[in-house]
Amino acid sequence: MKLAYLVNSYPLPSQTFIRREIHALERMGWQVHRFAMRSDRERLVDAADIAEDTRTEHLLKQGLWRLARNALPFVARRPRSAWRALRLALSCGARGAGGAPGTGGRLRHLVYWLEGAEVARRCHELRLPHIHAHFGTNSATVAMLAAEIGGLGFSFTTHGPEEFDAPRAHSLGEKIARADFSVAISSFGRSQLCRWSGLADWPSLHVVHCGIEPWRFPDPTPLREGPRHLVAIGRLSEQKGFPLLIEAMALAALPDLHLTLIGDGDLRPALEAQIAAAGLSERVTLTGWLDETGVRDHLARAHALVLPSFAEGLPMVVMEAFAAGRPVIASAIAGVPELVTSGTGWLVPAGDARALAQAIRNFAAVPVDVLARMGHEARAAVLEQHDIDIEAARLASHFRAAIGLSGGLPDEVSGPA
Repeated sequence: MKLAYLVNSYPLPSQTFIRREIHALERMGWQVHRFAMRSDRERLVDAADIAEDTRTEHLLKQGLWRLARNALPFVARRPRSAWRALRLALSCGARGAGGAPGTGGRLRHLVYWLEGAEVARRCHELRLPHIHAHFGTNSATVAMLAAEIGGLGFSFTTHGPEEFDAPRAHSLGEKIARADFSVAISSFGRSQLCRWSGLADWPSLHVVHCGIEPWRFPDPTPLREGPRHLVAIGRLSEQKGFPLLIEAMALAALPDLHLTLIGDGDLRPALEAQIAAAGLSERVTLTGWLDETGVRDHLARAHALVLPSFAEGLPMVVMEAFAAGRPVIASAIAGVPELVTSGTGWLVPAGDARALAQAIRNFAAVPVDVLARMGHEARAAVLEQHDIDIEAARLASHFRAAIGLSGGLPDEVSGPA
């Protein structure tokens, strides 16, 4: 009942789903040791994330020199497995995973190999037989290399869109073939894993949804009459489509409609300029990142969530809006149609500002009691299908099977492995 979790940067404000999953496993009796390459402490505003940061072992905090000093003696006791992992790292680096192909990719993967050696050493020290990585990018690479060096089991969860944007560059098929099992957070995500894996590996591909903690969402706040209020939540980055949303707000031309945009990122200055140029400064509010309580408060004051993304996995913000009893206007991409139906919101073509503007107008024309019924249906669906304790139990069953098949942690050896 012990395992390691590995993430590149953890925790992050946009990745509370990982924290919820870990906590659910711990409620079931699992002992989970958190590894991350980096901390992003200065960006954390939620007390639960800050507490999680203190519980996480950040490998690069010690610096590469000290990391190497700790890991290399362990590697020296396992020369054969270390050499196999090194060849694997250089092979992945040649494809460009995590960086440019060629020399740059290989150098980056030498660092991944060293990180994998340190993870393997710590897993042996802490008696952790299995490593689970979140995201199929560099964290899964490090987990794969650690498993090869240390004779450990490993698995990983893919979220999208990054893994599916460059599957060959991220050696996705190689990781699937070597992992005990691989997880997608939606049926759409599993279909993408099927595309990049051999048919023989398909039985090891599983769907485990991200989930919510239902007890954090009491009975929804009743929707108020009067001017409509939309909320959007996410990183202010290109893939989230927020510039398109501002364009759609201008096209919708609804003077009583207000939008609150929760999040932060590189696009904030450009968005602020776009909002001012469109004359929307009185109707659009940018809040920056808020803690979970702040997000729930804004959802409670809103009539619906809007998600204009160009690329997604299975959006947690949609689940949280549904749990709060709010319908959703969203791009019809990736796993989103697995959440949003005609009874719980509006799906629009991604990248189409006019279609998004029309969906916003349609939303604004719906009576409040109909919006409330849509929100009630959405809440019932998400509480049934995305309870984190249920989803974590599914994941735990795969961990048990993998650890049982591998026989647990191998004995440390003094000779070649």
